[in-house]
Amino acid sequence: MQQPIEKVNPVVRVWHFYRDGFRAMTVGRYLWALILIKLFILFFVFKLFFFPDLLKRDYDNDRDRAQAVRTALTDDRR
Repeated sequence: MQQPIEKVNPVVRVWHFYRDGFRAMTVGRYLWALILIKLFILFFVFKLFFFPDLLKRDYDNDRDRAQAVRTALTDDRR
């Protein structure tokens, strides 16, 4: 016996709404795949090429890196 729709957890209702919606998609699946590929390129590939690890480059060990971050956060240059 199924519960009335009002008694089902709202999170479960939202999950079922999106699950059923994505199952019924045809063109939307390709668009979501395109969006995910673009996000992958933006976050992972760009980070590799355009955002070097400055702390690893400038400091030899974790203690020095932590000290540099601590100093940068607490430096009072107002």
